Amino acid sequence: MPSSFTRRCFMSLCASATPVAAGTRLLGPTVAHAADAPDAFPMPPLPYPENGLEPAISARTISFHYGKHTAAYYGNLNKAVAGTPMATMKLEDVIKSVAGDPAKAGLFNNAAQSWNHTFYWAGMKPGGGGTPPAKVADALSAAFGSVDACVTQLSDAAKTQFASGWAWLAKGRENGKDVLKVLKTGNAENPITQGYTPILTIDVWEHAYYLDYQNKRPDYVQAFFDKLVNWDEVAKRL
Repeated sequence: MPSSFTRRCFMSLCASATPVAAGTRLLGPTVAHAADAPDAFPMPPLPYPENGLEPAISARTISFHYGKHTAAYYGNLNKAVAGTPMATMKLEDVIKSVAGDPAKAGLFNNAAQSWNHTFYWAGMKPGGGGTPPAKVADALSAAFGSVDACVTQLSDAAKTQFASGWAWLAKGRENGKDVLKVLKTGNAENPITQGYTPILTIDVWEHAYYLDYQNKRPDYVQAFFDKLVNWDEVAKRL
């Protein structure tokens, strides 16, 4: 791989985390604040070792994606809410309270990306994929016709989301009925701001897959379902 390509990829990885506001200086994975003030939203640990998802996702990717990007989102979120009433709120409520407010876009981006990433990490496991448990299979078949049909729709959403974003399986109510549906969102957007409850997500920001798959996003999406998805966690979320 040419060195210029490697540098370009590295700079893209390091630039993706959104600062809380223009002019805010990132201080690394954590943001300095009062030493005796615990974070309002501590970053949860990974549910597996950094190399736990290999070979589908490398330890190197996770070291950047979790150790740098996810940590920066949490760091900026905690800096932004420190000393405010939002520090006592649930993270989902912070997200909903600032969604759509241009003056609070930085806070929304960091709050939503913190939530999105933690949800994404928990939706995978070492040796994942395979056949979902009966509870999941029955729900997906009822909503989409079959498990394969749901996986196809969700894969297509992940592969066709333009630029950075997320593909989601979510539940909600439409016309007085409970529904399961596939959604896709750009950047930090999250279905909870649209009245849906996420069940599963695929991160399609480039920093999620570029070191391992380069521009082959469909290969990453295929590996997600073949080797990574944690169907047991999906069953708990239904």
